Amino acid sequence: MPPIAPALPIAAALCLALVGEPQAAGATRDQQADCGIETPCEIETGEYRIRFPTGWDGKSPLGAIVFLHGWRGTAQGEMRNAAWARLADRLNVAFVAPQGAGKTWSYPGAPRALRDEFAFFDALVEDLTTRFPLRSERMMATGFSMGGSMVWNLACYRGGLFAGFAPIAGAFWDPIPESCPSPAPVLFHVHGTADRTVPLEGRPIGERWRQSDVADSLAVWQAQAGLPRIFPASAPATGLTCQRQEAQAEAGRGTAPLLEVCLHSGGHSVRAEWVERAWRALGRHLDWSD
Repeated sequence: MPPIAPALPIAAALCLALVGEPQAAGATRDQQADCGIETPCEIETGEYRIRFPTGWDGKSPLGAIVFLHGWRGTAQGEMRNAAWARLADRLNVAFVAPQGAGKTWSYPGAPRALRDEFAFFDALVEDLTTRFPLRSERMMATGFSMGGSMVWNLACYRGGLFAGFAPIAGAFWDPIPESCPSPAPVLFHVHGTADRTVPLEGRPIGERWRQSDVADSLAVWQAQAGLPRIFPASAPATGLTCQRQEAQAEAGRGTAPLLEVCLHSGGHSVRAEWVERAWRALGRHLDWSD
């Protein structure tokens, strides 16, 4: 994707600086014998890596955070970030990093179509919940930049795979879907008002593609959930400012939709604390008492 090549390596470096330094801690050697941190878990259409919290007994059921890397990122790189290891330990969850084909994601509107991503994530979740003792009802999808855009599309087209979604600095690309086949989700979105790689208002990528306006992306869910179209106007000098909307659960689904957009005054970046915040908020919303 040559038009954005100059910007994204800088963003990737910033991402690594913010997330943390490499660390080897995680699953035990026995837990990694098949696959894990150093050895990818292979499925028919791709692969992923997984980190378990320190001290896990290998048997007790765990929830899982599935993190989708940004453009030119790797699952191996995410496994080397100490902040994700600390996050897994604090929350006592598995941290899963799928590998994008060609180090990118092939969602609707993306510049490349390297595989059927929805089939890949179907297979990923099935493999995770059969290979490991992971709780299918306690899995959250999150991701950064193009990984965040893939998370928006998973919420739209495969909403039943995850309990909640926490995209960071990425939304739909044009054409924005008029509606989604999945019910309105529980979604926590974080974005920087000074982001120039994925601006809030969107931007063209070459002559054929366009990142969509985040407010227009959110409007798809707002309309589906019967909520007013609103969007936060500014961000504080430090921290986050958040707009939260909740609706009644749709017919046939017990989970009430929740749409939250949080803005910060920075640029194209990701922080483990934002993912942790979303996980804890998801647990409160779904009343995870144990």
